[in-house]
Amino acid sequence: MDGPILVQRDGFIEAWTINRPAQSNPISGMDVVDALVACVDAVNADYGARAVIVTGAGATFSAGGNVKDMANRRGLFGGKPHEQRDGYRAGIQRIPRIMYNCDVPLIAAVNGPAIGAGCDLALMCDLRIASETAFFAESFVKLGIIPGDGGAWLLPKAVGMARAAEVILTGDRVDAMKTLEWGLVSSVVAPETLLDEARALAGRVAANPPHTVRMAKRLLREGQHQSLDSLLELSAAMQALVQQTTDHTEAVNAFMEKRTAAFTGE
Repeated sequence: MDGPILVQRDGFIEAWTINRPAQSNPISGMDVVDALVACVDAVNADYGARAVIVTGAGATFSAGGNVKDMANRRGLFGGKPHEQRDGYRAGIQRIPRIMYNCDVPLIAAVNGPAIGAGCDLALMCDLRIASETAFFAESFVKLGIIPGDGGAWLLPKAVGMARAAEVILTGDRVDAMKTLEWGLVSSVVAPETLLDEARALAGRVAANPPHTVRMAKRLLREGQHQSLDSLLELSAAMQALVQQTTDHTEAVNAFMEKRTAAFTGE
């Protein structure tokens, strides 16, 4: 129970908990980076995993970078400029790359402050639910640095360029209700119900055919940068694949017979 990421499985739903509460769950250390990469690789290969909840242990979702390491020029923050650049590439930047390529839908259950790279980690997830005690901050400029892990790409896609510029250039925090108004999160709930609400949402995702859900997620990702014609071609190819699955036949039969479908991932 002392690993950097706690992994728990309940049926088709997996939960990943960043497990450094005494340090407010930083994600800049190589142990956390390696653990998150391993988690994504594992669920991508496991068709029994249909949804993943990402949260933090204790009262904080994630404080992002370890400020003590920053002050002491250790780890990610140590070395000469070219060494730091390589350190980002081989370190924390592996997180947005691997999370972007996670085939399984990711749901951030933001249980408390999501700061800097911690805010970006929430943005890497497909869906976000926040506790009333949560707030979000792209606070890099407050420490004299810039978003080094993709925040300048992720945030405008979530809230638009004008709001992203305000948040990134001021470094100000945004409370949970404001992020709901902006559409960054889909709901704000009482702290004691956060994980139950996240599990319920994960269950709604997991109730659908897993291959179809994974392909639908991939289309959403590809649609962010492809032309309409290119996306339509990819959609046609994927549609031809899912229509040959047993789950598609089961879905149609269940609809016609007015019953709940039972999907097997076949």
